[in-house]
Amino acid sequence: MLNKSPIWTKSFISIAISNFFIFVVFYALLTLMPIYVLDLPGGTVSQAGLVTTIFLLSVILIRPFSGLILEKTGKKLMLSLSMQAFALSTFLYILTDDIQILLILRFVHGISFSLATTVTLSLAADIVPSDRRGEGLGYFGMSMNLAVVVGPFIALTLQPIMAYHSIFFLFGAIMLIGWLGAVIVKGPNERILPRSKKKLSWSDLFERKALAISSVGVFVSFSYASIMSFISLYAKSLGLLETASYFFLVFAAAMLISRPFTGRLFDTMGPNTVIIPAVLIFAFGLLILSLTSSAWMLLLAGALIGIGYGTLLPSFQTLAIEASPKNRTAYATATFFTLFDSGIAMGSFVLGIAVTYLGYAHLYMALSGFVVLIVFYYQWIMKINESN
Repeated sequence: MLNKSPIWTKSFISIAISNFFIFVVFYALLTLMPIYVLDLPGGTVSQAGLVTTIFLLSVILIRPFSGLILEKTGKKLMLSLSMQAFALSTFLYILTDDIQILLILRFVHGISFSLATTVTLSLAADIVPSDRRGEGLGYFGMSMNLAVVVGPFIALTLQPIMAYHSIFFLFGAIMLIGWLGAVIVKGPNERILPRSKKKLSWSDLFERKALAISSVGVFVSFSYASIMSFISLYAKSLGLLETASYFFLVFAAAMLISRPFTGRLFDTMGPNTVIIPAVLIFAFGLLILSLTSSAWMLLLAGALIGIGYGTLLPSFQTLAIEASPKNRTAYATATFFTLFDSGIAMGSFVLGIAVTYLGYAHLYMALSGFVVLIVFYYQWIMKINESN
C-alpha cells in the first residue's frame, strides 16, 4: 500500500492557524461593531448595519482584483503584507470615536481582509497534496468553522468587562500572532510577473473554468444568508433566544466532527458522493428550522445545517480550484469568493424583504425547497464540465 502524501506539514499548520486568527478577529468584530456603534454618541441602528455593509462591500469589490494582485506581488509576500494591514487596521479602531472615520476604516479593513483570505486559501491549496486536496481543504476550512464560535464568544465575553479600546488592542495583538505564524509558511516557488501596461482583461479578474461551480456556491451562500441574518430574531420570536446562543456552537461542532469523513469521501469516492447528500441535509435542516417549536428542534436544525453547509463550502472551493490550471489557484480562489460573498450580500438584502411578507418560518420552509433544487443545478453544471 502506497504511503499517502502528508497534509499536516509545518506550512499547512501555520497557514491554517493564521487563517484561524483572521476569522476570529473578523467574526469578533462582526459581532462587536453594531454594539460599539450604538454606544457611540449619536449612534443609530442604521449606522450599526452600515458598518457591516461597508465592510462586505469593500471585500466584494476587491475580490476580482485579488488574483491579479497576488500574481503580481507573490503569494508569500502578499500574505505577510495583507496580515500586517489587517492587524494595523484593527489597532486603528482605538482611534475611531467618530462614525465617519469608522466607516472609512471599515472599508479599508475589508480590503485587507479580502486579500488575506484569498491568499491563505490559495496557499493552502498549493501546499496540500493534489491527491488529498478535498480532505486537506476540508481540514483547512475547520479553522474558519472554529472561528465562527470563538470570535463572537470572545467579543461578547469581553464587551461587558473591558473598554472598547482595550478590546481592539487585544484583537490587533491576536492578528500580530497570526502574522508571525504566516512568516514560516513555505509556499511553492513562484514566478512574479513583470508589470504590464496592457488593459485589464476578463482573465485578469476571474478564472473562467472556476465560474461554473462557483455559480452553484452562490445559491448555497444566498440560502445561508438567512441563517446569518435572522436566526437570532427567529429564535427570539419563538421565545428561544437563550437557546440561540448555543445554535452556532452546535453548528460548528457538527461541521468539525463531520469534516474529516466528508473530506476523505470527496477524495476517494468523488464529489457527488459528498455534495448531493450534503445539499439534502442542508435542505432538511432548513425544513426542521421552519417547523421549530422547541429548543431541541432548534439545535437539531443547527447540527444538520452545520453538516450540510459545512461540507458544501470546502467541496465547492476544491472543485473550483481543481477545475482551474495549477498556476491559477489565486484566480480560482478569488472567483469563488467573489461569487460566494455576492450570494451572501444578495441573500441578506432579498431575504430581508421576503421575510416581511412570509415570516421567518415560511421563509425557511421556502428556502428548504429552494436548496433541494440546487441538486439539479449542480448535476447540470457537472455534466457541462465533463463534456468540455
